[in-house]
Amino acid sequence: MASHTLSGGADEVTHTRAFDLFARSGYVARGVLYLVIAILAFQLARGVGEQAANQQGALQEIADRRFGAVLLIAMVVGLAGYSVFRLTMATLGSTPEAGRHSATDRLGALGSGVSYGLFAVFAVGILTGDSGNGDGGAQRTTADVFDWPAGRFLVGAAGVVLLAIAAYQAYQSVSRRFLDDTKTGEMSEGVRRAFTVLGVAGLGARAVVFGLIGGWVLNAAIVFDAREAVGLDGALARLTQQTHGTVALIAIAVGLAMFAGYSIVDARHRKI
Repeated sequence: MASHTLSGGADEVTHTRAFDLFARSGYVARGVLYLVIAILAFQLARGVGEQAANQQGALQEIADRRFGAVLLIAMVVGLAGYSVFRLTMATLGSTPEAGRHSATDRLGALGSGVSYGLFAVFAVGILTGDSGNGDGGAQRTTADVFDWPAGRFLVGAAGVVLLAIAAYQAYQSVSRRFLDDTKTGEMSEGVRRAFTVLGVAGLGARAVVFGLIGGWVLNAAIVFDAREAVGLDGALARLTQQTHGTVALIAIAVGLAMFAGYSIVDARHRKI
């Protein structure tokens, strides 16, 4: 009875204007985050730049700008909004405009909700002077997990999950299924076309990124070497070491910038 009352109360909250604005601010924050990551990736391709080309590096880059603290506080609010929306979607299984969500969508929402919650916590850490990032973190985490019972299996499973996410992102891109989550009927024909192009290219770029990270994590489990595991920044850095890798990195950076544009436009038209 208590759980039913709690669920009903949460459902009522999702129908409020405040929740709607909070959730939409999350899509703006996600867009800004990926735009900065794209810029850092461009800098990596050119061999310049001091910040890691990942979410943490992007937040640190924002903090280093003029009025960085104010901008970072806004990012904390937005990232928290996205996290809350996705976790609500995962928990309740439905949202006011989108309706019922599939089990796959709920699992994806749970993963992204937790991830963006951690990004928000990281941003708070920057504000308070307590933060850290980089590939070393991915490798240290992998090394720690290797010491657990069945740790090698768990690392391999994480790599497979990341590859599955990459495949799902690619499916969303190719099938254009992402359009079902947005009120495209509210858009003009020109905006709808541009939004579709941004989504197809942006989700495609994200698929490549998740695939690179998943591949390296899975390889770390196969060879039983934590040094093989990478995060976003390490995956992009290793890409530059391959033949035509710099060209590929620039293409990914363009795709991530387009994903940023897709997210920002989606902030207005998303089915919350």
